[in-house]
Amino acid sequence: MIQQVTRGIKISVVTAFEGSFIKDNVLLYAFTYNIEIENQGKSSVQLLTRHWKINEALNKTQYVNGDGVVGKKPVINPGEIHKYKSGCLISSAVGAMKGAYIMIDFSSTKKFNVEIPPFKLSAPFILN
Repeated sequence: MIQQVTRGIKISVVTAFEGSFIKDNVLLYAFTYNIEIENQGKSSVQLLTRHWKINEALNKTQYVNGDGVVGKKPVINPGEIHKYKSGCLISSAVGAMKGAYIMIDFSSTKKFNVEIPPFKLSAPFILN
Protein backbone atom coordinates (compact mmCIF):
# COMPACT_ATOMS: atom_id res chain seq x y z
CA MET A 1 0.00 0.00 0.00
CA ILE A 2 1.23 3.46 -0.94
CA GLN A 3 0.16 6.39 1.28
CA GLN A 4 0.63 10.15 1.43
CA VAL A 5 -0.95 13.01 3.39
CA THR A 6 -1.46 16.48 1.89
CA ARG A 7 -3.16 19.22 3.94
CA GLY A 8 -4.86 16.67 6.19
CA ILE A 9 -6.10 14.47 3.34
CA LYS A 10 -4.60 10.97 3.39
CA ILE A 11 -4.48 9.06 0.10
CA SER A 12 -3.93 5.29 0.17
CA VAL A 13 -3.51 3.22 -3.00
CA VAL A 14 -3.49 -0.53 -3.66
CA THR A 15 -3.05 -1.87 -7.20
CA ALA A 16 -3.82 -5.18 -8.90
CA PHE A 17 -3.00 -6.72 -12.27
CA GLU A 18 -6.20 -7.95 -13.93
CA GLY A 19 -4.79 -9.63 -17.03
CA SER A 20 -3.90 -8.93 -20.63
CA PHE A 21 -5.77 -9.07 -23.91
CA ILE A 22 -5.43 -8.14 -27.54
CA LYS A 23 -7.52 -5.32 -29.00
CA ASP A 24 -7.05 -4.15 -32.60
CA ASN A 25 -3.87 -6.27 -32.81
CA VAL A 26 -2.35 -4.50 -29.79
CA LEU A 27 -1.47 -6.32 -26.57
CA LEU A 28 -2.87 -4.39 -23.58
CA TYR A 29 -2.38 -4.90 -19.85
CA ALA A 30 -5.25 -4.14 -17.46
CA PHE A 31 -4.68 -2.80 -13.96
CA THR A 32 -7.06 -1.71 -11.22
CA TYR A 33 -6.36 0.56 -8.31
CA ASN A 34 -8.30 0.95 -5.07
CA ILE A 35 -8.09 4.38 -3.51
CA GLU A 36 -9.05 5.54 -0.03
CA ILE A 37 -9.33 9.26 0.62
CA GLU A 38 -9.37 9.96 4.35
CA ASN A 39 -10.15 13.41 5.71
CA GLN A 40 -7.89 13.80 8.74
CA GLY A 41 -8.53 17.55 8.85
CA LYS A 42 -11.09 19.65 10.71
CA SER A 43 -13.16 20.88 7.74
CA SER A 44 -15.42 19.14 5.27
CA VAL A 45 -13.98 18.95 1.76
CA GLN A 46 -15.27 18.05 -1.67
CA LEU A 47 -13.28 16.39 -4.43
CA LEU A 48 -13.86 18.41 -7.61
CA THR A 49 -11.44 17.12 -10.26
CA ARG A 50 -8.75 14.54 -10.87
CA HIS A 51 -5.54 14.71 -12.87
CA TRP A 52 -3.49 11.60 -13.71
CA LYS A 53 -0.15 11.02 -15.39
CA ILE A 54 0.32 7.41 -16.50
CA ASN A 55 3.82 6.38 -17.58
CA GLU A 56 4.42 3.16 -19.45
CA ALA A 57 7.71 1.25 -19.64
CA LEU A 58 7.96 2.00 -23.36
CA ASN A 59 8.18 5.77 -22.70
CA LYS A 60 4.55 6.38 -23.58
CA THR A 61 2.67 8.82 -21.34
CA GLN A 62 -1.09 9.24 -20.95
CA TYR A 63 -2.82 12.14 -19.22
CA VAL A 64 -6.32 11.80 -17.78
CA ASN A 65 -8.22 14.83 -16.48
CA GLY A 66 -11.83 15.07 -15.46
CA ASP A 67 -14.52 15.93 -12.98
CA GLY A 68 -14.73 13.90 -9.78
CA VAL A 69 -13.90 10.21 -9.53
CA VAL A 70 -15.95 7.40 -11.12
CA GLY A 71 -18.84 9.79 -11.75
CA LYS A 72 -18.94 11.31 -8.25
CA LYS A 73 -17.75 14.48 -6.55
CA PRO A 74 -17.73 13.17 -2.99
CA VAL A 75 -18.03 15.36 0.09
CA ILE A 76 -15.74 13.98 2.79
CA ASN A 77 -16.39 15.15 6.33
CA PRO A 78 -13.69 15.14 9.04
CA GLY A 79 -12.88 11.57 10.06
CA GLU A 80 -14.61 10.05 7.02
CA ILE A 81 -13.13 7.93 4.24
CA HIS A 82 -14.24 7.81 0.62
CA LYS A 83 -13.26 4.63 -1.25
CA TYR A 84 -13.40 3.89 -4.95
CA LYS A 85 -11.97 1.50 -7.52
CA SER A 86 -10.89 2.36 -11.03
CA GLY A 87 -8.49 1.09 -13.64
CA CYS A 88 -6.36 1.70 -16.67
CA LEU A 89 -5.06 -0.05 -19.76
CA ILE A 90 -1.44 0.29 -20.80
CA SER A 91 0.63 -1.24 -23.58
CA SER A 92 3.43 -2.53 -21.35
CA ALA A 93 3.52 -4.94 -18.42
CA VAL A 94 5.12 -2.26 -16.24
CA GLY A 95 4.13 1.34 -15.63
CA ALA A 96 3.48 3.94 -12.98
CA MET A 97 0.84 6.51 -12.11
CA LYS A 98 0.75 9.70 -10.09
CA GLY A 99 -1.60 12.62 -9.95
CA ALA A 100 -3.60 15.11 -7.97
CA TYR A 101 -7.12 15.91 -6.88
CA ILE A 102 -8.41 19.45 -6.69
CA MET A 103 -10.61 19.83 -3.62
CA ILE A 104 -12.49 22.65 -1.98
CA ASP A 105 -12.40 23.32 1.75
CA PHE A 106 -15.93 24.25 2.87
CA SER A 107 -14.68 26.30 5.85
CA SER A 108 -12.47 28.63 3.82
CA THR A 109 -14.14 28.08 0.40
CA LYS A 110 -10.62 27.79 -1.04
CA LYS A 111 -9.54 25.18 -3.55
CA PHE A 112 -6.37 23.17 -2.94
CA ASN A 113 -4.36 20.33 -4.52
CA VAL A 114 -4.03 16.92 -2.91
CA GLU A 115 -1.13 14.90 -4.29
CA ILE A 116 -1.74 11.29 -5.26
CA PRO A 117 1.52 9.51 -4.50
CA PRO A 118 3.32 7.73 -7.35
CA PHE A 119 2.52 4.02 -7.53
CA LYS A 120 3.72 1.18 -9.73
CA LEU A 121 1.71 -0.94 -12.12
CA SER A 122 3.41 -4.29 -12.73
CA ALA A 123 2.25 -7.65 -13.96
CA PRO A 124 3.40 -10.38 -11.53
CA PHE A 125 5.19 -12.38 -14.24
CA ILE A 126 7.56 -9.44 -14.83
CA LEU A 127 8.99 -9.86 -11.33
CA ASN A 128 10.28 -13.42 -12.01
